[in-house]
Amino acid sequence: MNILILGSGGREHTFAWKISQSLLCDNLHVAPGNAGTQKLATNADLDIMNFPEVEDYIKNNSIHLMLVGPEAPLVAGIADYFAEKIPGLMVIGPRKKAAQLEGSKAFAKSFMKQYNIPTAKYFEVDMENLEAGISHLKTTKGPYVLKADGLAAGKGVLIIEDQGEAILELKEMLGGKFGDASKKVVIEEFLSGIEFSIFILTDGQYYILLPEAKDYKRIGEGDTGLNTGGMGAISPVPFVNASTIQKVRDRIILPTLSGLQDRNIEYRGFIFFGLINVGDDPYVIEYNCRMGDPETEVVLPRVKNDFVELLEAIFEKDLYEIGLDQDERTAATVMTVSEGYPGKYPKGRTIEIDEIAFDQSLIFHAGTKVENGKVVTNGGRVIAVTSLAPVMQDAIDKSMQTIKSIDFEGKYYRKDIGFDL
Repeated sequence: MNILILGSGGREHTFAWKISQSLLCDNLHVAPGNAGTQKLATNADLDIMNFPEVEDYIKNNSIHLMLVGPEAPLVAGIADYFAEKIPGLMVIGPRKKAAQLEGSKAFAKSFMKQYNIPTAKYFEVDMENLEAGISHLKTTKGPYVLKADGLAAGKGVLIIEDQGEAILELKEMLGGKFGDASKKVVIEEFLSGIEFSIFILTDGQYYILLPEAKDYKRIGEGDTGLNTGGMGAISPVPFVNASTIQKVRDRIILPTLSGLQDRNIEYRGFIFFGLINVGDDPYVIEYNCRMGDPETEVVLPRVKNDFVELLEAIFEKDLYEIGLDQDERTAATVMTVSEGYPGKYPKGRTIEIDEIAFDQSLIFHAGTKVENGKVVTNGGRVIAVTSLAPVMQDAIDKSMQTIKSIDFEGKYYRKDIGFDL
C-alpha cells in the first residue's frame, strides 16, 4: 500500500524508518519530512494544516493510509475532514472530539473526573474568574502547577515555588503568554513522584500496549532549566514492573477506553498516557493523542512486529488477535539540540556525521533539511541518537559515544540521560 506520514521531526523519521521495513509498504511519502526521511521516502513540501492541499496530494499519489505524527492537525480535525472527503482512507489518529484529550487540559481533567481516573486535583481559571483563581492559589501550598488549556508546543506547563510568582504568571498566561492556548489555565495540585509514559495503539475498543518509556524534558542536567520538547528517553523503565502495568491497565487504560465508548467518541490511533508514580500508584499527568517525541525513538526500535500490520489492524478490527513481539534490550535516546534552544536558536548550520555513527546507533533526524546539497540544522532539536544494549548504561554510553561523531556549530546535549534510574 501507499503510505503518507505527516510531520517533520524525529518521531516522523522513526515512523518512516520502521514503516520502510514493512513488506506491506509499496510507496512511502512524508510531508514535509526532513533530511533523514528524504533517504527513506518521498518528501512532499506540504502545509499539513492545509487539509485541501494534503487531500490533493493523497488523491494524486493514491495514498491508502495516512499516519498523523503531530497533535496540531488532529486537534484541528484532520481525521474528520478525511472521513468526509476520502472515506476509504485509513487515518491513524483520532477525530477532533477525541483529540480534545490533548487539545484541552480542562476537557481531559473533566473526563478523568467523570470516569474516576486517578489524576491531580485541579481548578479551572479564565479572565472571568481570575480572582477566584488567585484565591485558590493563596489557599494552597506550593509548588504551584499552571497549565495552559490548549496546545503550547510542550512549553505551556509552569511549576512555580513562590506564591506571588505563581499569581503573576497566572495573570500573564491569561493575558496571552502562550497565545490562545492560555486563555484558560488549569491550576493543578503538585504531585511528587517519578514520571513515565505508557503508549497504546487502539481501535477504540481493543488495544495493544507498546513498550513504556521515560523522557527528559528539561534543558539542563539534573532536570533543571526550561522545559523542552524532550532531550532524551529510555525504554524499558526499570521501576515499571508487572504490578505497575496492571494498575495502569485497570485504573487508567480500560476506564479511558470505556469513557470514550460511553461518550460515543470514535478513536483510532495512539493514546499516550503521561503518568507519575506517587508511591506505588500511577496518576495521569496528561493525555496525548499521538506518539511522543523523543519517546517514539526508543519505543519503535523495540517493536519487532511489522508496524504496518499493526496500523492496518485498527481498521480490520482484529487488533485483539495480534500480540506484541518486543526486543528485550534497553533503548536509550539522546537528543542533540541547537545553541539557544528552547529559546531563540540559529538555523542553517552545516551538520557533519561520521559514517561510524550509523554502524553503532540509529540516527533519527529531527530539525534538519537539505540545503545546497548539505544537511543543515532547521530546528531546535536537531538529531536523536538511539542505541540498544542488554544493559541500560551500555545503551546510554553507546549513544554518548556516537554523538561525538555528529558535529554542528553550537551542538548541545544532556550527558545525564537516565541519571535517576
